[in-house]
Amino acid sequence: MRFRTAQVSGAEAHGMLTAYFAERAAGFPAEQGEYRPTFPVDAAFTPPDGVFLIVEAEAESEAEAEGEGEAPPIGCGGIRRISADPETGLVRFEVKHLWLTDAARGRGTGRALLDELERRARGFGAEELVLDTNASLAAAGGLYRSSGFVEIAPYNDNPNATTWFAKRLTG
Repeated sequence: MRFRTAQVSGAEAHGMLTAYFAERAAGFPAEQGEYRPTFPVDAAFTPPDGVFLIVEAEAESEAEAEGEGEAPPIGCGGIRRISADPETGLVRFEVKHLWLTDAARGRGTGRALLDELERRARGFGAEELVLDTNASLAAAGGLYRSSGFVEIAPYNDNPNATTWFAKRLTG
């Protein structure tokens, strides 16, 4: 797989986010109300304040392998700088919109994407990564826990979230 940067307002990223939001809305627990998506803005995902990545599958043809065509996108995700932790002062970046197509799930792609986002966050000076998720996304929660994230108190008021995580990147 390959990671490439994209503007969140670009057609490809917007299309992937639209598919992600539609999937979340369809599977959102009814007892939690209505899923409320918010499309991100470019400024939050532009270096050094953040980045948005498109995940491409392995090249399926010789032309793709030689760079004459793009492999199909199979996922996306980003990081953005948010306010420092009020208690510790740590520089925080937030993981947002980590999503994979059905065909890409269960193959280590999510972990690879999360690792790449962490690597890039460190490069931007992050001392801590945070994210929010919904308990109905059990596989995502498992990925975050097995990647060193621990549950924390809510750091935002995301109406779609039920669980918040953090991972300290410094000693």
